[in-house]
Amino acid sequence: MVTSTKESRKLSPQLKRVILSGYLGSSIEYYDFLLYGVIASLGIFSKVFFAGTGELGGLLASFATLAVGYIARPVGGMIFGHFGDKIGRKSMLVITMSLMGGVSVLIGLIPPAASIGVLAPVLLVVLRVVQGIAVGGEWGGAALLALEHAPTGRRGFASSIANVGAATGTLLSTGLVFIVRLFMTDAEFFAWGWRIPFLFSAVLVAVGLWIRMSVQESPLFKQMIETAEANKAGKVRAPLWTVLTKYPKAVVLSALSSVGAFVYLALMGTFALTMMTQNGVSVADALAIQAVAAVVHVVSMPFFGSLSDRIGRRPVIIGGSAVGLVFAYPMLYAFSTGNGWLCLVALLIGNALVHSAIFGPLASFISEMFGTGARYSGASLGYQLGSTLGSGFAPLIAVAILATGGGNNYGMVALFTAAICAVSIVATLLTRESKDRSLTQVEVTGREAARDAVQA
Repeated sequence: MVTSTKESRKLSPQLKRVILSGYLGSSIEYYDFLLYGVIASLGIFSKVFFAGTGELGGLLASFATLAVGYIARPVGGMIFGHFGDKIGRKSMLVITMSLMGGVSVLIGLIPPAASIGVLAPVLLVVLRVVQGIAVGGEWGGAALLALEHAPTGRRGFASSIANVGAATGTLLSTGLVFIVRLFMTDAEFFAWGWRIPFLFSAVLVAVGLWIRMSVQESPLFKQMIETAEANKAGKVRAPLWTVLTKYPKAVVLSALSSVGAFVYLALMGTFALTMMTQNGVSVADALAIQAVAAVVHVVSMPFFGSLSDRIGRRPVIIGGSAVGLVFAYPMLYAFSTGNGWLCLVALLIGNALVHSAIFGPLASFISEMFGTGARYSGASLGYQLGSTLGSGFAPLIAVAILATGGGNNYGMVALFTAAICAVSIVATLLTRESKDRSLTQVEVTGREAARDAVQA
């Protein structure tokens, strides 16, 4: 039954707490995860950990290590999704935040390759894998806590806040690097100053854990456990197996629908910094441009999440992907000019009209495809596969494409981006609208679950 009354759109005090804690928690976790990309894009890791490989080789090695973290994200989604569907959403969020913060501090403490040799890049890769596993479990828990607390008419808005955390993480990471960079010379920043933002994560995680401990478990999850115990059915035995057998199309289509947004996220984040600084924009100006664009990102994403509650998830996601297809070339051209104002306009449009339009409804769009007993596993797996295909490999592919054209082959990068956006449009067209679907309606069994989530 579709509820359209004004009462159904109100946010309860508990939901407001859940949204706030999800937002702050995700912001801190993504600060830790995305900080690596900011530092890597400035060429610091290539000099500290991959010295001797040349400028291009070091940059490729840095982005390859960046990709390793994204490859680990689906693994984290499966691990934490499994226990999140069996034990609960809240406890997994506490664990993922603790892991992420600890790893960030350790990255900030790794000695350079000049001191410990090959052990330095090995430690960096290992810690990046652990980071990927942790953030792979973070998104599903944060999104589901908000989604499963929210009334039907506000699910898009409520769950979009988990994705706003990623945008805020970008703002925090670029902003803090910018501030640290202002108070020291290039030599000081490259020698030891870059470590400060990593070490600062210990403070942020302490605050985040305090906030996270105050929220309640998902009511739908608690209801599922109570019903199972009353029927003596026990807890969900193998959520991942349920996902793979009942929802295979939902996993594939959720990953492909989101991949265009992840490519844009990577190009506007790590790759844009590299391209801007290599074409004449100063490091300080490039970081300032990123920070300003991230502010717009934070505001526009909840708008599109709320819009999807009114007109549907599919129209908003398809519209954002279509703009992304057309805008890929102008955006990359702007980055290649070295003109700071053009770069800012490109990032503002990319954030406000492309990435936010897709990411705003994405959490609800993906999560509504799965039943409560397998929702954490299914949504995490689909989302993290999209992130691995998009954000994990896009910077590496883009740098490789540029290298084949002597650094000026941005047209081919734009073509690659446009093709990925086209894939996202087709995948989204193959799904069914879910904004009015009751989350309990997905609790059917057998093949009906997959047919209810996506078209045959």
